Order: sequence, then structure tokens, then C-alpha cells
Amino acid sequence: MGRRLAAIIIKEFVQLARDRRTLAMALLMPVIQLLLFGYAITTEVEHLPTVVFDQSQSQESRALLQRFVNSRFFHITAYAANLQEVQARIDGGSARVGIVIPPDLAQALQAGRPARVQVIVDASDPLVARSALSTAEAIGQVASLEIATRLLSRAGVPVRGTPLEVRTRAWYNPDLRSVNFMVPGLLAVILSMLTLMLTAIAIVRERELGTLEQLVATPIRRAELMLGKILPYVVLGYLDITLALLIGAYWFRVPIRGSLLLLYALALVFYLTTLGQGILVSTVSRTQRQAMQAAFFVFLPTVLLSGFMFPREGMPPVIQWIGYAIPLTYFLIIVRGIILKGIGLAELGSQIVPLAILGMVFFTASVLRFQKRLE
Repeated sequence: MGRRLAAIIIKEFVQLARDRRTLAMALLMPVIQLLLFGYAITTEVEHLPTVVFDQSQSQESRALLQRFVNSRFFHITAYAANLQEVQARIDGGSARVGIVIPPDLAQALQAGRPARVQVIVDASDPLVARSALSTAEAIGQVASLEIATRLLSRAGVPVRGTPLEVRTRAWYNPDLRSVNFMVPGLLAVILSMLTLMLTAIAIVRERELGTLEQLVATPIRRAELMLGKILPYVVLGYLDITLALLIGAYWFRVPIRGSLLLLYALALVFYLTTLGQGILVSTVSRTQRQAMQAAFFVFLPTVLLSGFMFPREGMPPVIQWIGYAIPLTYFLIIVRGIILKGIGLAELGSQIVPLAILGMVFFTASVLRFQKRLE
């Protein structure tokens, strides 16, 4: 068995080396995608173009605007002459936020009367709009508290700090860097995509060339043939995960707090699911184009419903249940847990068990289907 299996593995490696496009896709795509998406996909919103209609033109209005600028969230790109210009700039897309300061701002603050500053946000992108609104409200609350404290001190009322102090701490990612969250997720997504697509294409290509039937006619057993076809892609997967970890750690400065040995071991369980899906796709496809289309059909809901980009807690219950049948759902938690939190087997048990069950189900189904097609 050892010689026959080794022969198939060597043949697959030789075929990979000759197929330079596939080899380049397998080795370069993770690097390119990680660099591209690591910068492009971010939940941090900074320097939103902002137009200001300052009718007060006072020291108080300039101090308030400086608070918005200092937050790094808002970037004042223009000063409008009237409200219509504010609307025109937001409609035209040159500004995402408009700040309208009333003419009596300074007088109202000095007299202790409420002053209403309007912040208009382009909410066509809800995520950006929600962040902009919450940041503007926070700036207003801090400014209000400081003004109230100053007025009370001026009136002779003793002020001993704020009545309630809330101290917050952000664990595992204290700087709130979105890249720390996205890069481990990208690692899992890229592994899923590559192993799924490469396996599907590799077996369909053998069938297109007619070499699969020739292999079946040889003394090699079907289990050996299947192992020989998929083991090289497991090796490629480990090369990809190593490249992705090196880029994440040394290029994006993502801290790796957990055990790499555990991550590599659990990646093998994840490969069982993606390779199984790839073989299943290959058994229902006749050409490489069909295999690519079917693989993309599987991959798209995998990314959207697994929690990679959108929190699953906000999805309807039915969609959440569908997500439980997606292996990437569990592997994302495993990768992020090991890399960012440094957790181990005890904490990841609830993710490993369903991932292993899914792996066995997919792999067994793919073996049965693959052998049936060979018959």
C-alpha cells in the first residue's frame, strides 16, 4: 500500500509542479489576498469628509469643532456658506457628515442655556452612519459635562468629579485594531477557498484528461487513489497557513498568543471538511468550469453566514441554524481564539466537536460518492 500511495502522491506533486497556474494560485493567492483584504476590509472608520456650516464663528464653535477633528473620526474638508451648500455636498458625495452650528452658540453657552448643534450623517452606509452618530453623541456628552462643570464652579458650587465613573477595559485587543480581528478570519477563509476549489478542479481535470479511468484500471486501490489525490493539497494547505501566519505576525503585527501546534492540529480537522466538500463538488461536475461554479456556489454562503464579516448574533434564528452546518463557523472561532486569546483545548471543545462531526460527515459522504462515481 505504501509504494502505491507514495506513487500517487509523487504523481500529484509532479502534476502540480507542471501546472504552474494552479501552483501559483495555491501559493501566491493567500499572500495577495491577505495583503489586499488585510488593508481593504476594516471596520475602523476614520477621517470621514465633513462639511461645516459655522454660523457662530466664535471661540466656542472653534473649540467644539476641534473636538470633532481630534477624534480622528471627522475630517473637515469644507466650510459651507449656508445649509443648502451642506445638503449639496452630502448629496454629491464630497462630504459624508455635515455639522451645523447655530449663530447663538457662544451666547447660549455663556448664559447656561442649551445650544443645539446639528450633525447630519449620510446613512446610506448604516455601519459608517452608526459609528459617526455614536461618536458625535459622545463628543457632545463630554463637551456638555465639561461646560456644566465649569458653570457650576463659576457659580460657587463645589464639584468633586463626576457622580458616576464607568471604567472600561478591552481584553485581547486593547487598541481595538480591526486588522487583529480580520487577519485571522482571512486566514481561515482563504484556506477554505483554496482547499475546496483546488480539490474540486484537480479531480475533474483528471476526468477531463481521461487519466482517472487509467488510474482506476491500475492495481491501486480506490482508497489509496483518493488519499494520494488529497494529501498533496493538505501539504499545500499547511504551506498556505504558514505563509499567512508569517504575514499576519510580521507584516500586520497581529499578536499570536496561543499554541501554533494546536492550530496546525485543528487545521487538519478543518481540512477534512473542505477537502470533502471539494471532492463532493468534483463528483457532481463534468468540467473544470462547472467545478469552479459549484465551488463558488458553496463558498459564497460559507463566507456570508459563518460570522467572518457579519456577526451571527444579529442574523435571524433560521439563518443562524444554517450557519451551524458550515465548518468555517467553528474554525473562525478556533483560529481567532488561539491567535488573539491564547485559549486551548478546554475552551475550544464546544467548537472542535461539531467541527470534527462535520468533517467526518463531509469526508465520508465524499468517499462514498467518489467510489460510486469510479464504479
